[in-house]
Amino acid sequence: MLKHAVIPLLVSAGLMAAAPFAQAATNLVFCSEGSPAGFDPGQYTTGTDFDASAETMFNRLSQFERGGTAVVPGLATSWDVSPDGLTYTFHLREGVKFHTTPYFKPTREFSADDVLFTFNRMINKDDPFRKAYPTEFPYFTDMGMDTNIKNIEKVDAHTVKFTLGTVDAAFIQNLAMSFASIQSAEYAAQLLKNGTPQDINQKPVGTGPFVFKSYQKDSNIRYTGNKDYWKPEDVKIDNLIFAITTDPSVRIQKLKKNECQITLFPRPADLKALGDDKDLKLPHQAGFNLGYIAYNVMPVLKGQTAPNPLSDLRVRQALDMAVNKQQIIDSVYQGAGQLAVNAMPPTQWSYDTTIKDAPHDVAKAKELLKEAGIKDGTEITLWAMPVQRPYNPNAKLMAEMLQNDWKQIGLKVNIVSYEWGEYIKRSKGGENQAMIIGWSGDNGDPDNWLGTLYSCDAIGGNNYSMWCDPAYDKLIKQAKVVTDREQRTVLYKQAQQLLKAQVPITPVAHSTVNQPLSAKVEGFQVSPFGRNVFSGVSITP
Repeated sequence: MLKHAVIPLLVSAGLMAAAPFAQAATNLVFCSEGSPAGFDPGQYTTGTDFDASAETMFNRLSQFERGGTAVVPGLATSWDVSPDGLTYTFHLREGVKFHTTPYFKPTREFSADDVLFTFNRMINKDDPFRKAYPTEFPYFTDMGMDTNIKNIEKVDAHTVKFTLGTVDAAFIQNLAMSFASIQSAEYAAQLLKNGTPQDINQKPVGTGPFVFKSYQKDSNIRYTGNKDYWKPEDVKIDNLIFAITTDPSVRIQKLKKNECQITLFPRPADLKALGDDKDLKLPHQAGFNLGYIAYNVMPVLKGQTAPNPLSDLRVRQALDMAVNKQQIIDSVYQGAGQLAVNAMPPTQWSYDTTIKDAPHDVAKAKELLKEAGIKDGTEITLWAMPVQRPYNPNAKLMAEMLQNDWKQIGLKVNIVSYEWGEYIKRSKGGENQAMIIGWSGDNGDPDNWLGTLYSCDAIGGNNYSMWCDPAYDKLIKQAKVVTDREQRTVLYKQAQQLLKAQVPITPVAHSTVNQPLSAKVEGFQVSPFGRNVFSGVSITP
């Protein structure tokens, strides 16, 4: 077996009116950009949801080091891997307590039972809790973990054994991701008994550094520091508040007024002023992300009867070569973006540097549309994100620019949008046509891009193109069961070539991540995965 191992802060009047804090308490306000869809990490795939749940209230068996991509022990102190790479034995941390809240008071500490409940619920559709509260776990299934985990065995109270069907070279990294957050089996049993299993998504209970207090949609989320956290040195804030603020200019105003001490996704035009402000800090790093346009390739869109022109490769090629990427990068990213040509960022190992874009060619694009039988004035719908993300500072402006680009080739483009949670839900259901979306890498492995976003298994999850190519799928599945990085790279490069040729997406840009915060904030690390993590963060006088 292989062994692995203060001062009171000003907050907005609205927040203070809801529940004033004791004057001596250490409070930190985070101006977030959107409302989470819920607080059960397994159900979701976006950073907005993970920041509000997994990164505040939960832990995982393995975890990523703050600010880095290395995997470190979490609720498992160590793990053993069998020589054939199919069996993982996790040795669980003892003395870990689940949160005590007004709605749940645990009678025991974290144990193997909680690990079994967490993963069996995602694997088994007949699990009693899942039958009582039907839901899907898109990230888990996108990665094929629901079929590859063949058995989870409780060896004893603090030892759990996972048996896989095939080798998964990124299994430990995958278990460190937000969706794999460990839930309380005891709390789940209480919810089942009370007939309220859906409360697992609205009244969360975890083992993490912060305890859920309250949530007002589109307004705020409140947490208190976990006094019983198993890593007490990481809890340096008494009260953590997410002030949900969708407008980027308002977020910056609140930061400057000390109404919040950390925010995210500043407009590129604001960066110089933020950098010059002596009361603020502006850490930044090259983004491990991709902003792109996804093309739904289904012959008929969900809820419609007319043929979908984007199912024709020639139409997708025409749309792709009509996009003026450089203008978008100049106007939308304003110096904080790098032109993208591939389905993942160039800092990801196995990236194929030989892949090139088709030339920007309006005349050729028109020819392709004509060959495909697309008439001038044909209408298509472009979905535009309602929020900023690390990979896109202004989706509305990008949509308007794409509307103009595609008008040049004879298409009438209608721009639509929805509230963020609805946007994701509808697009995963296949209602979208062309849409603006993106991704920040979650674990540093190529499969997190090539499998999670574009595989057949990811349809209904993060594969917004609904694209399924058997030859591509065969390559990425072969790469996932090989542990030699050079062999995996060869396979992933072949897959990248296939994907580029079939144009399910148009890569647009990789964005630099800038994280404005008060100079009084200490210990905050910019995450390569686009997460906002508050463990270990403090406020200085």
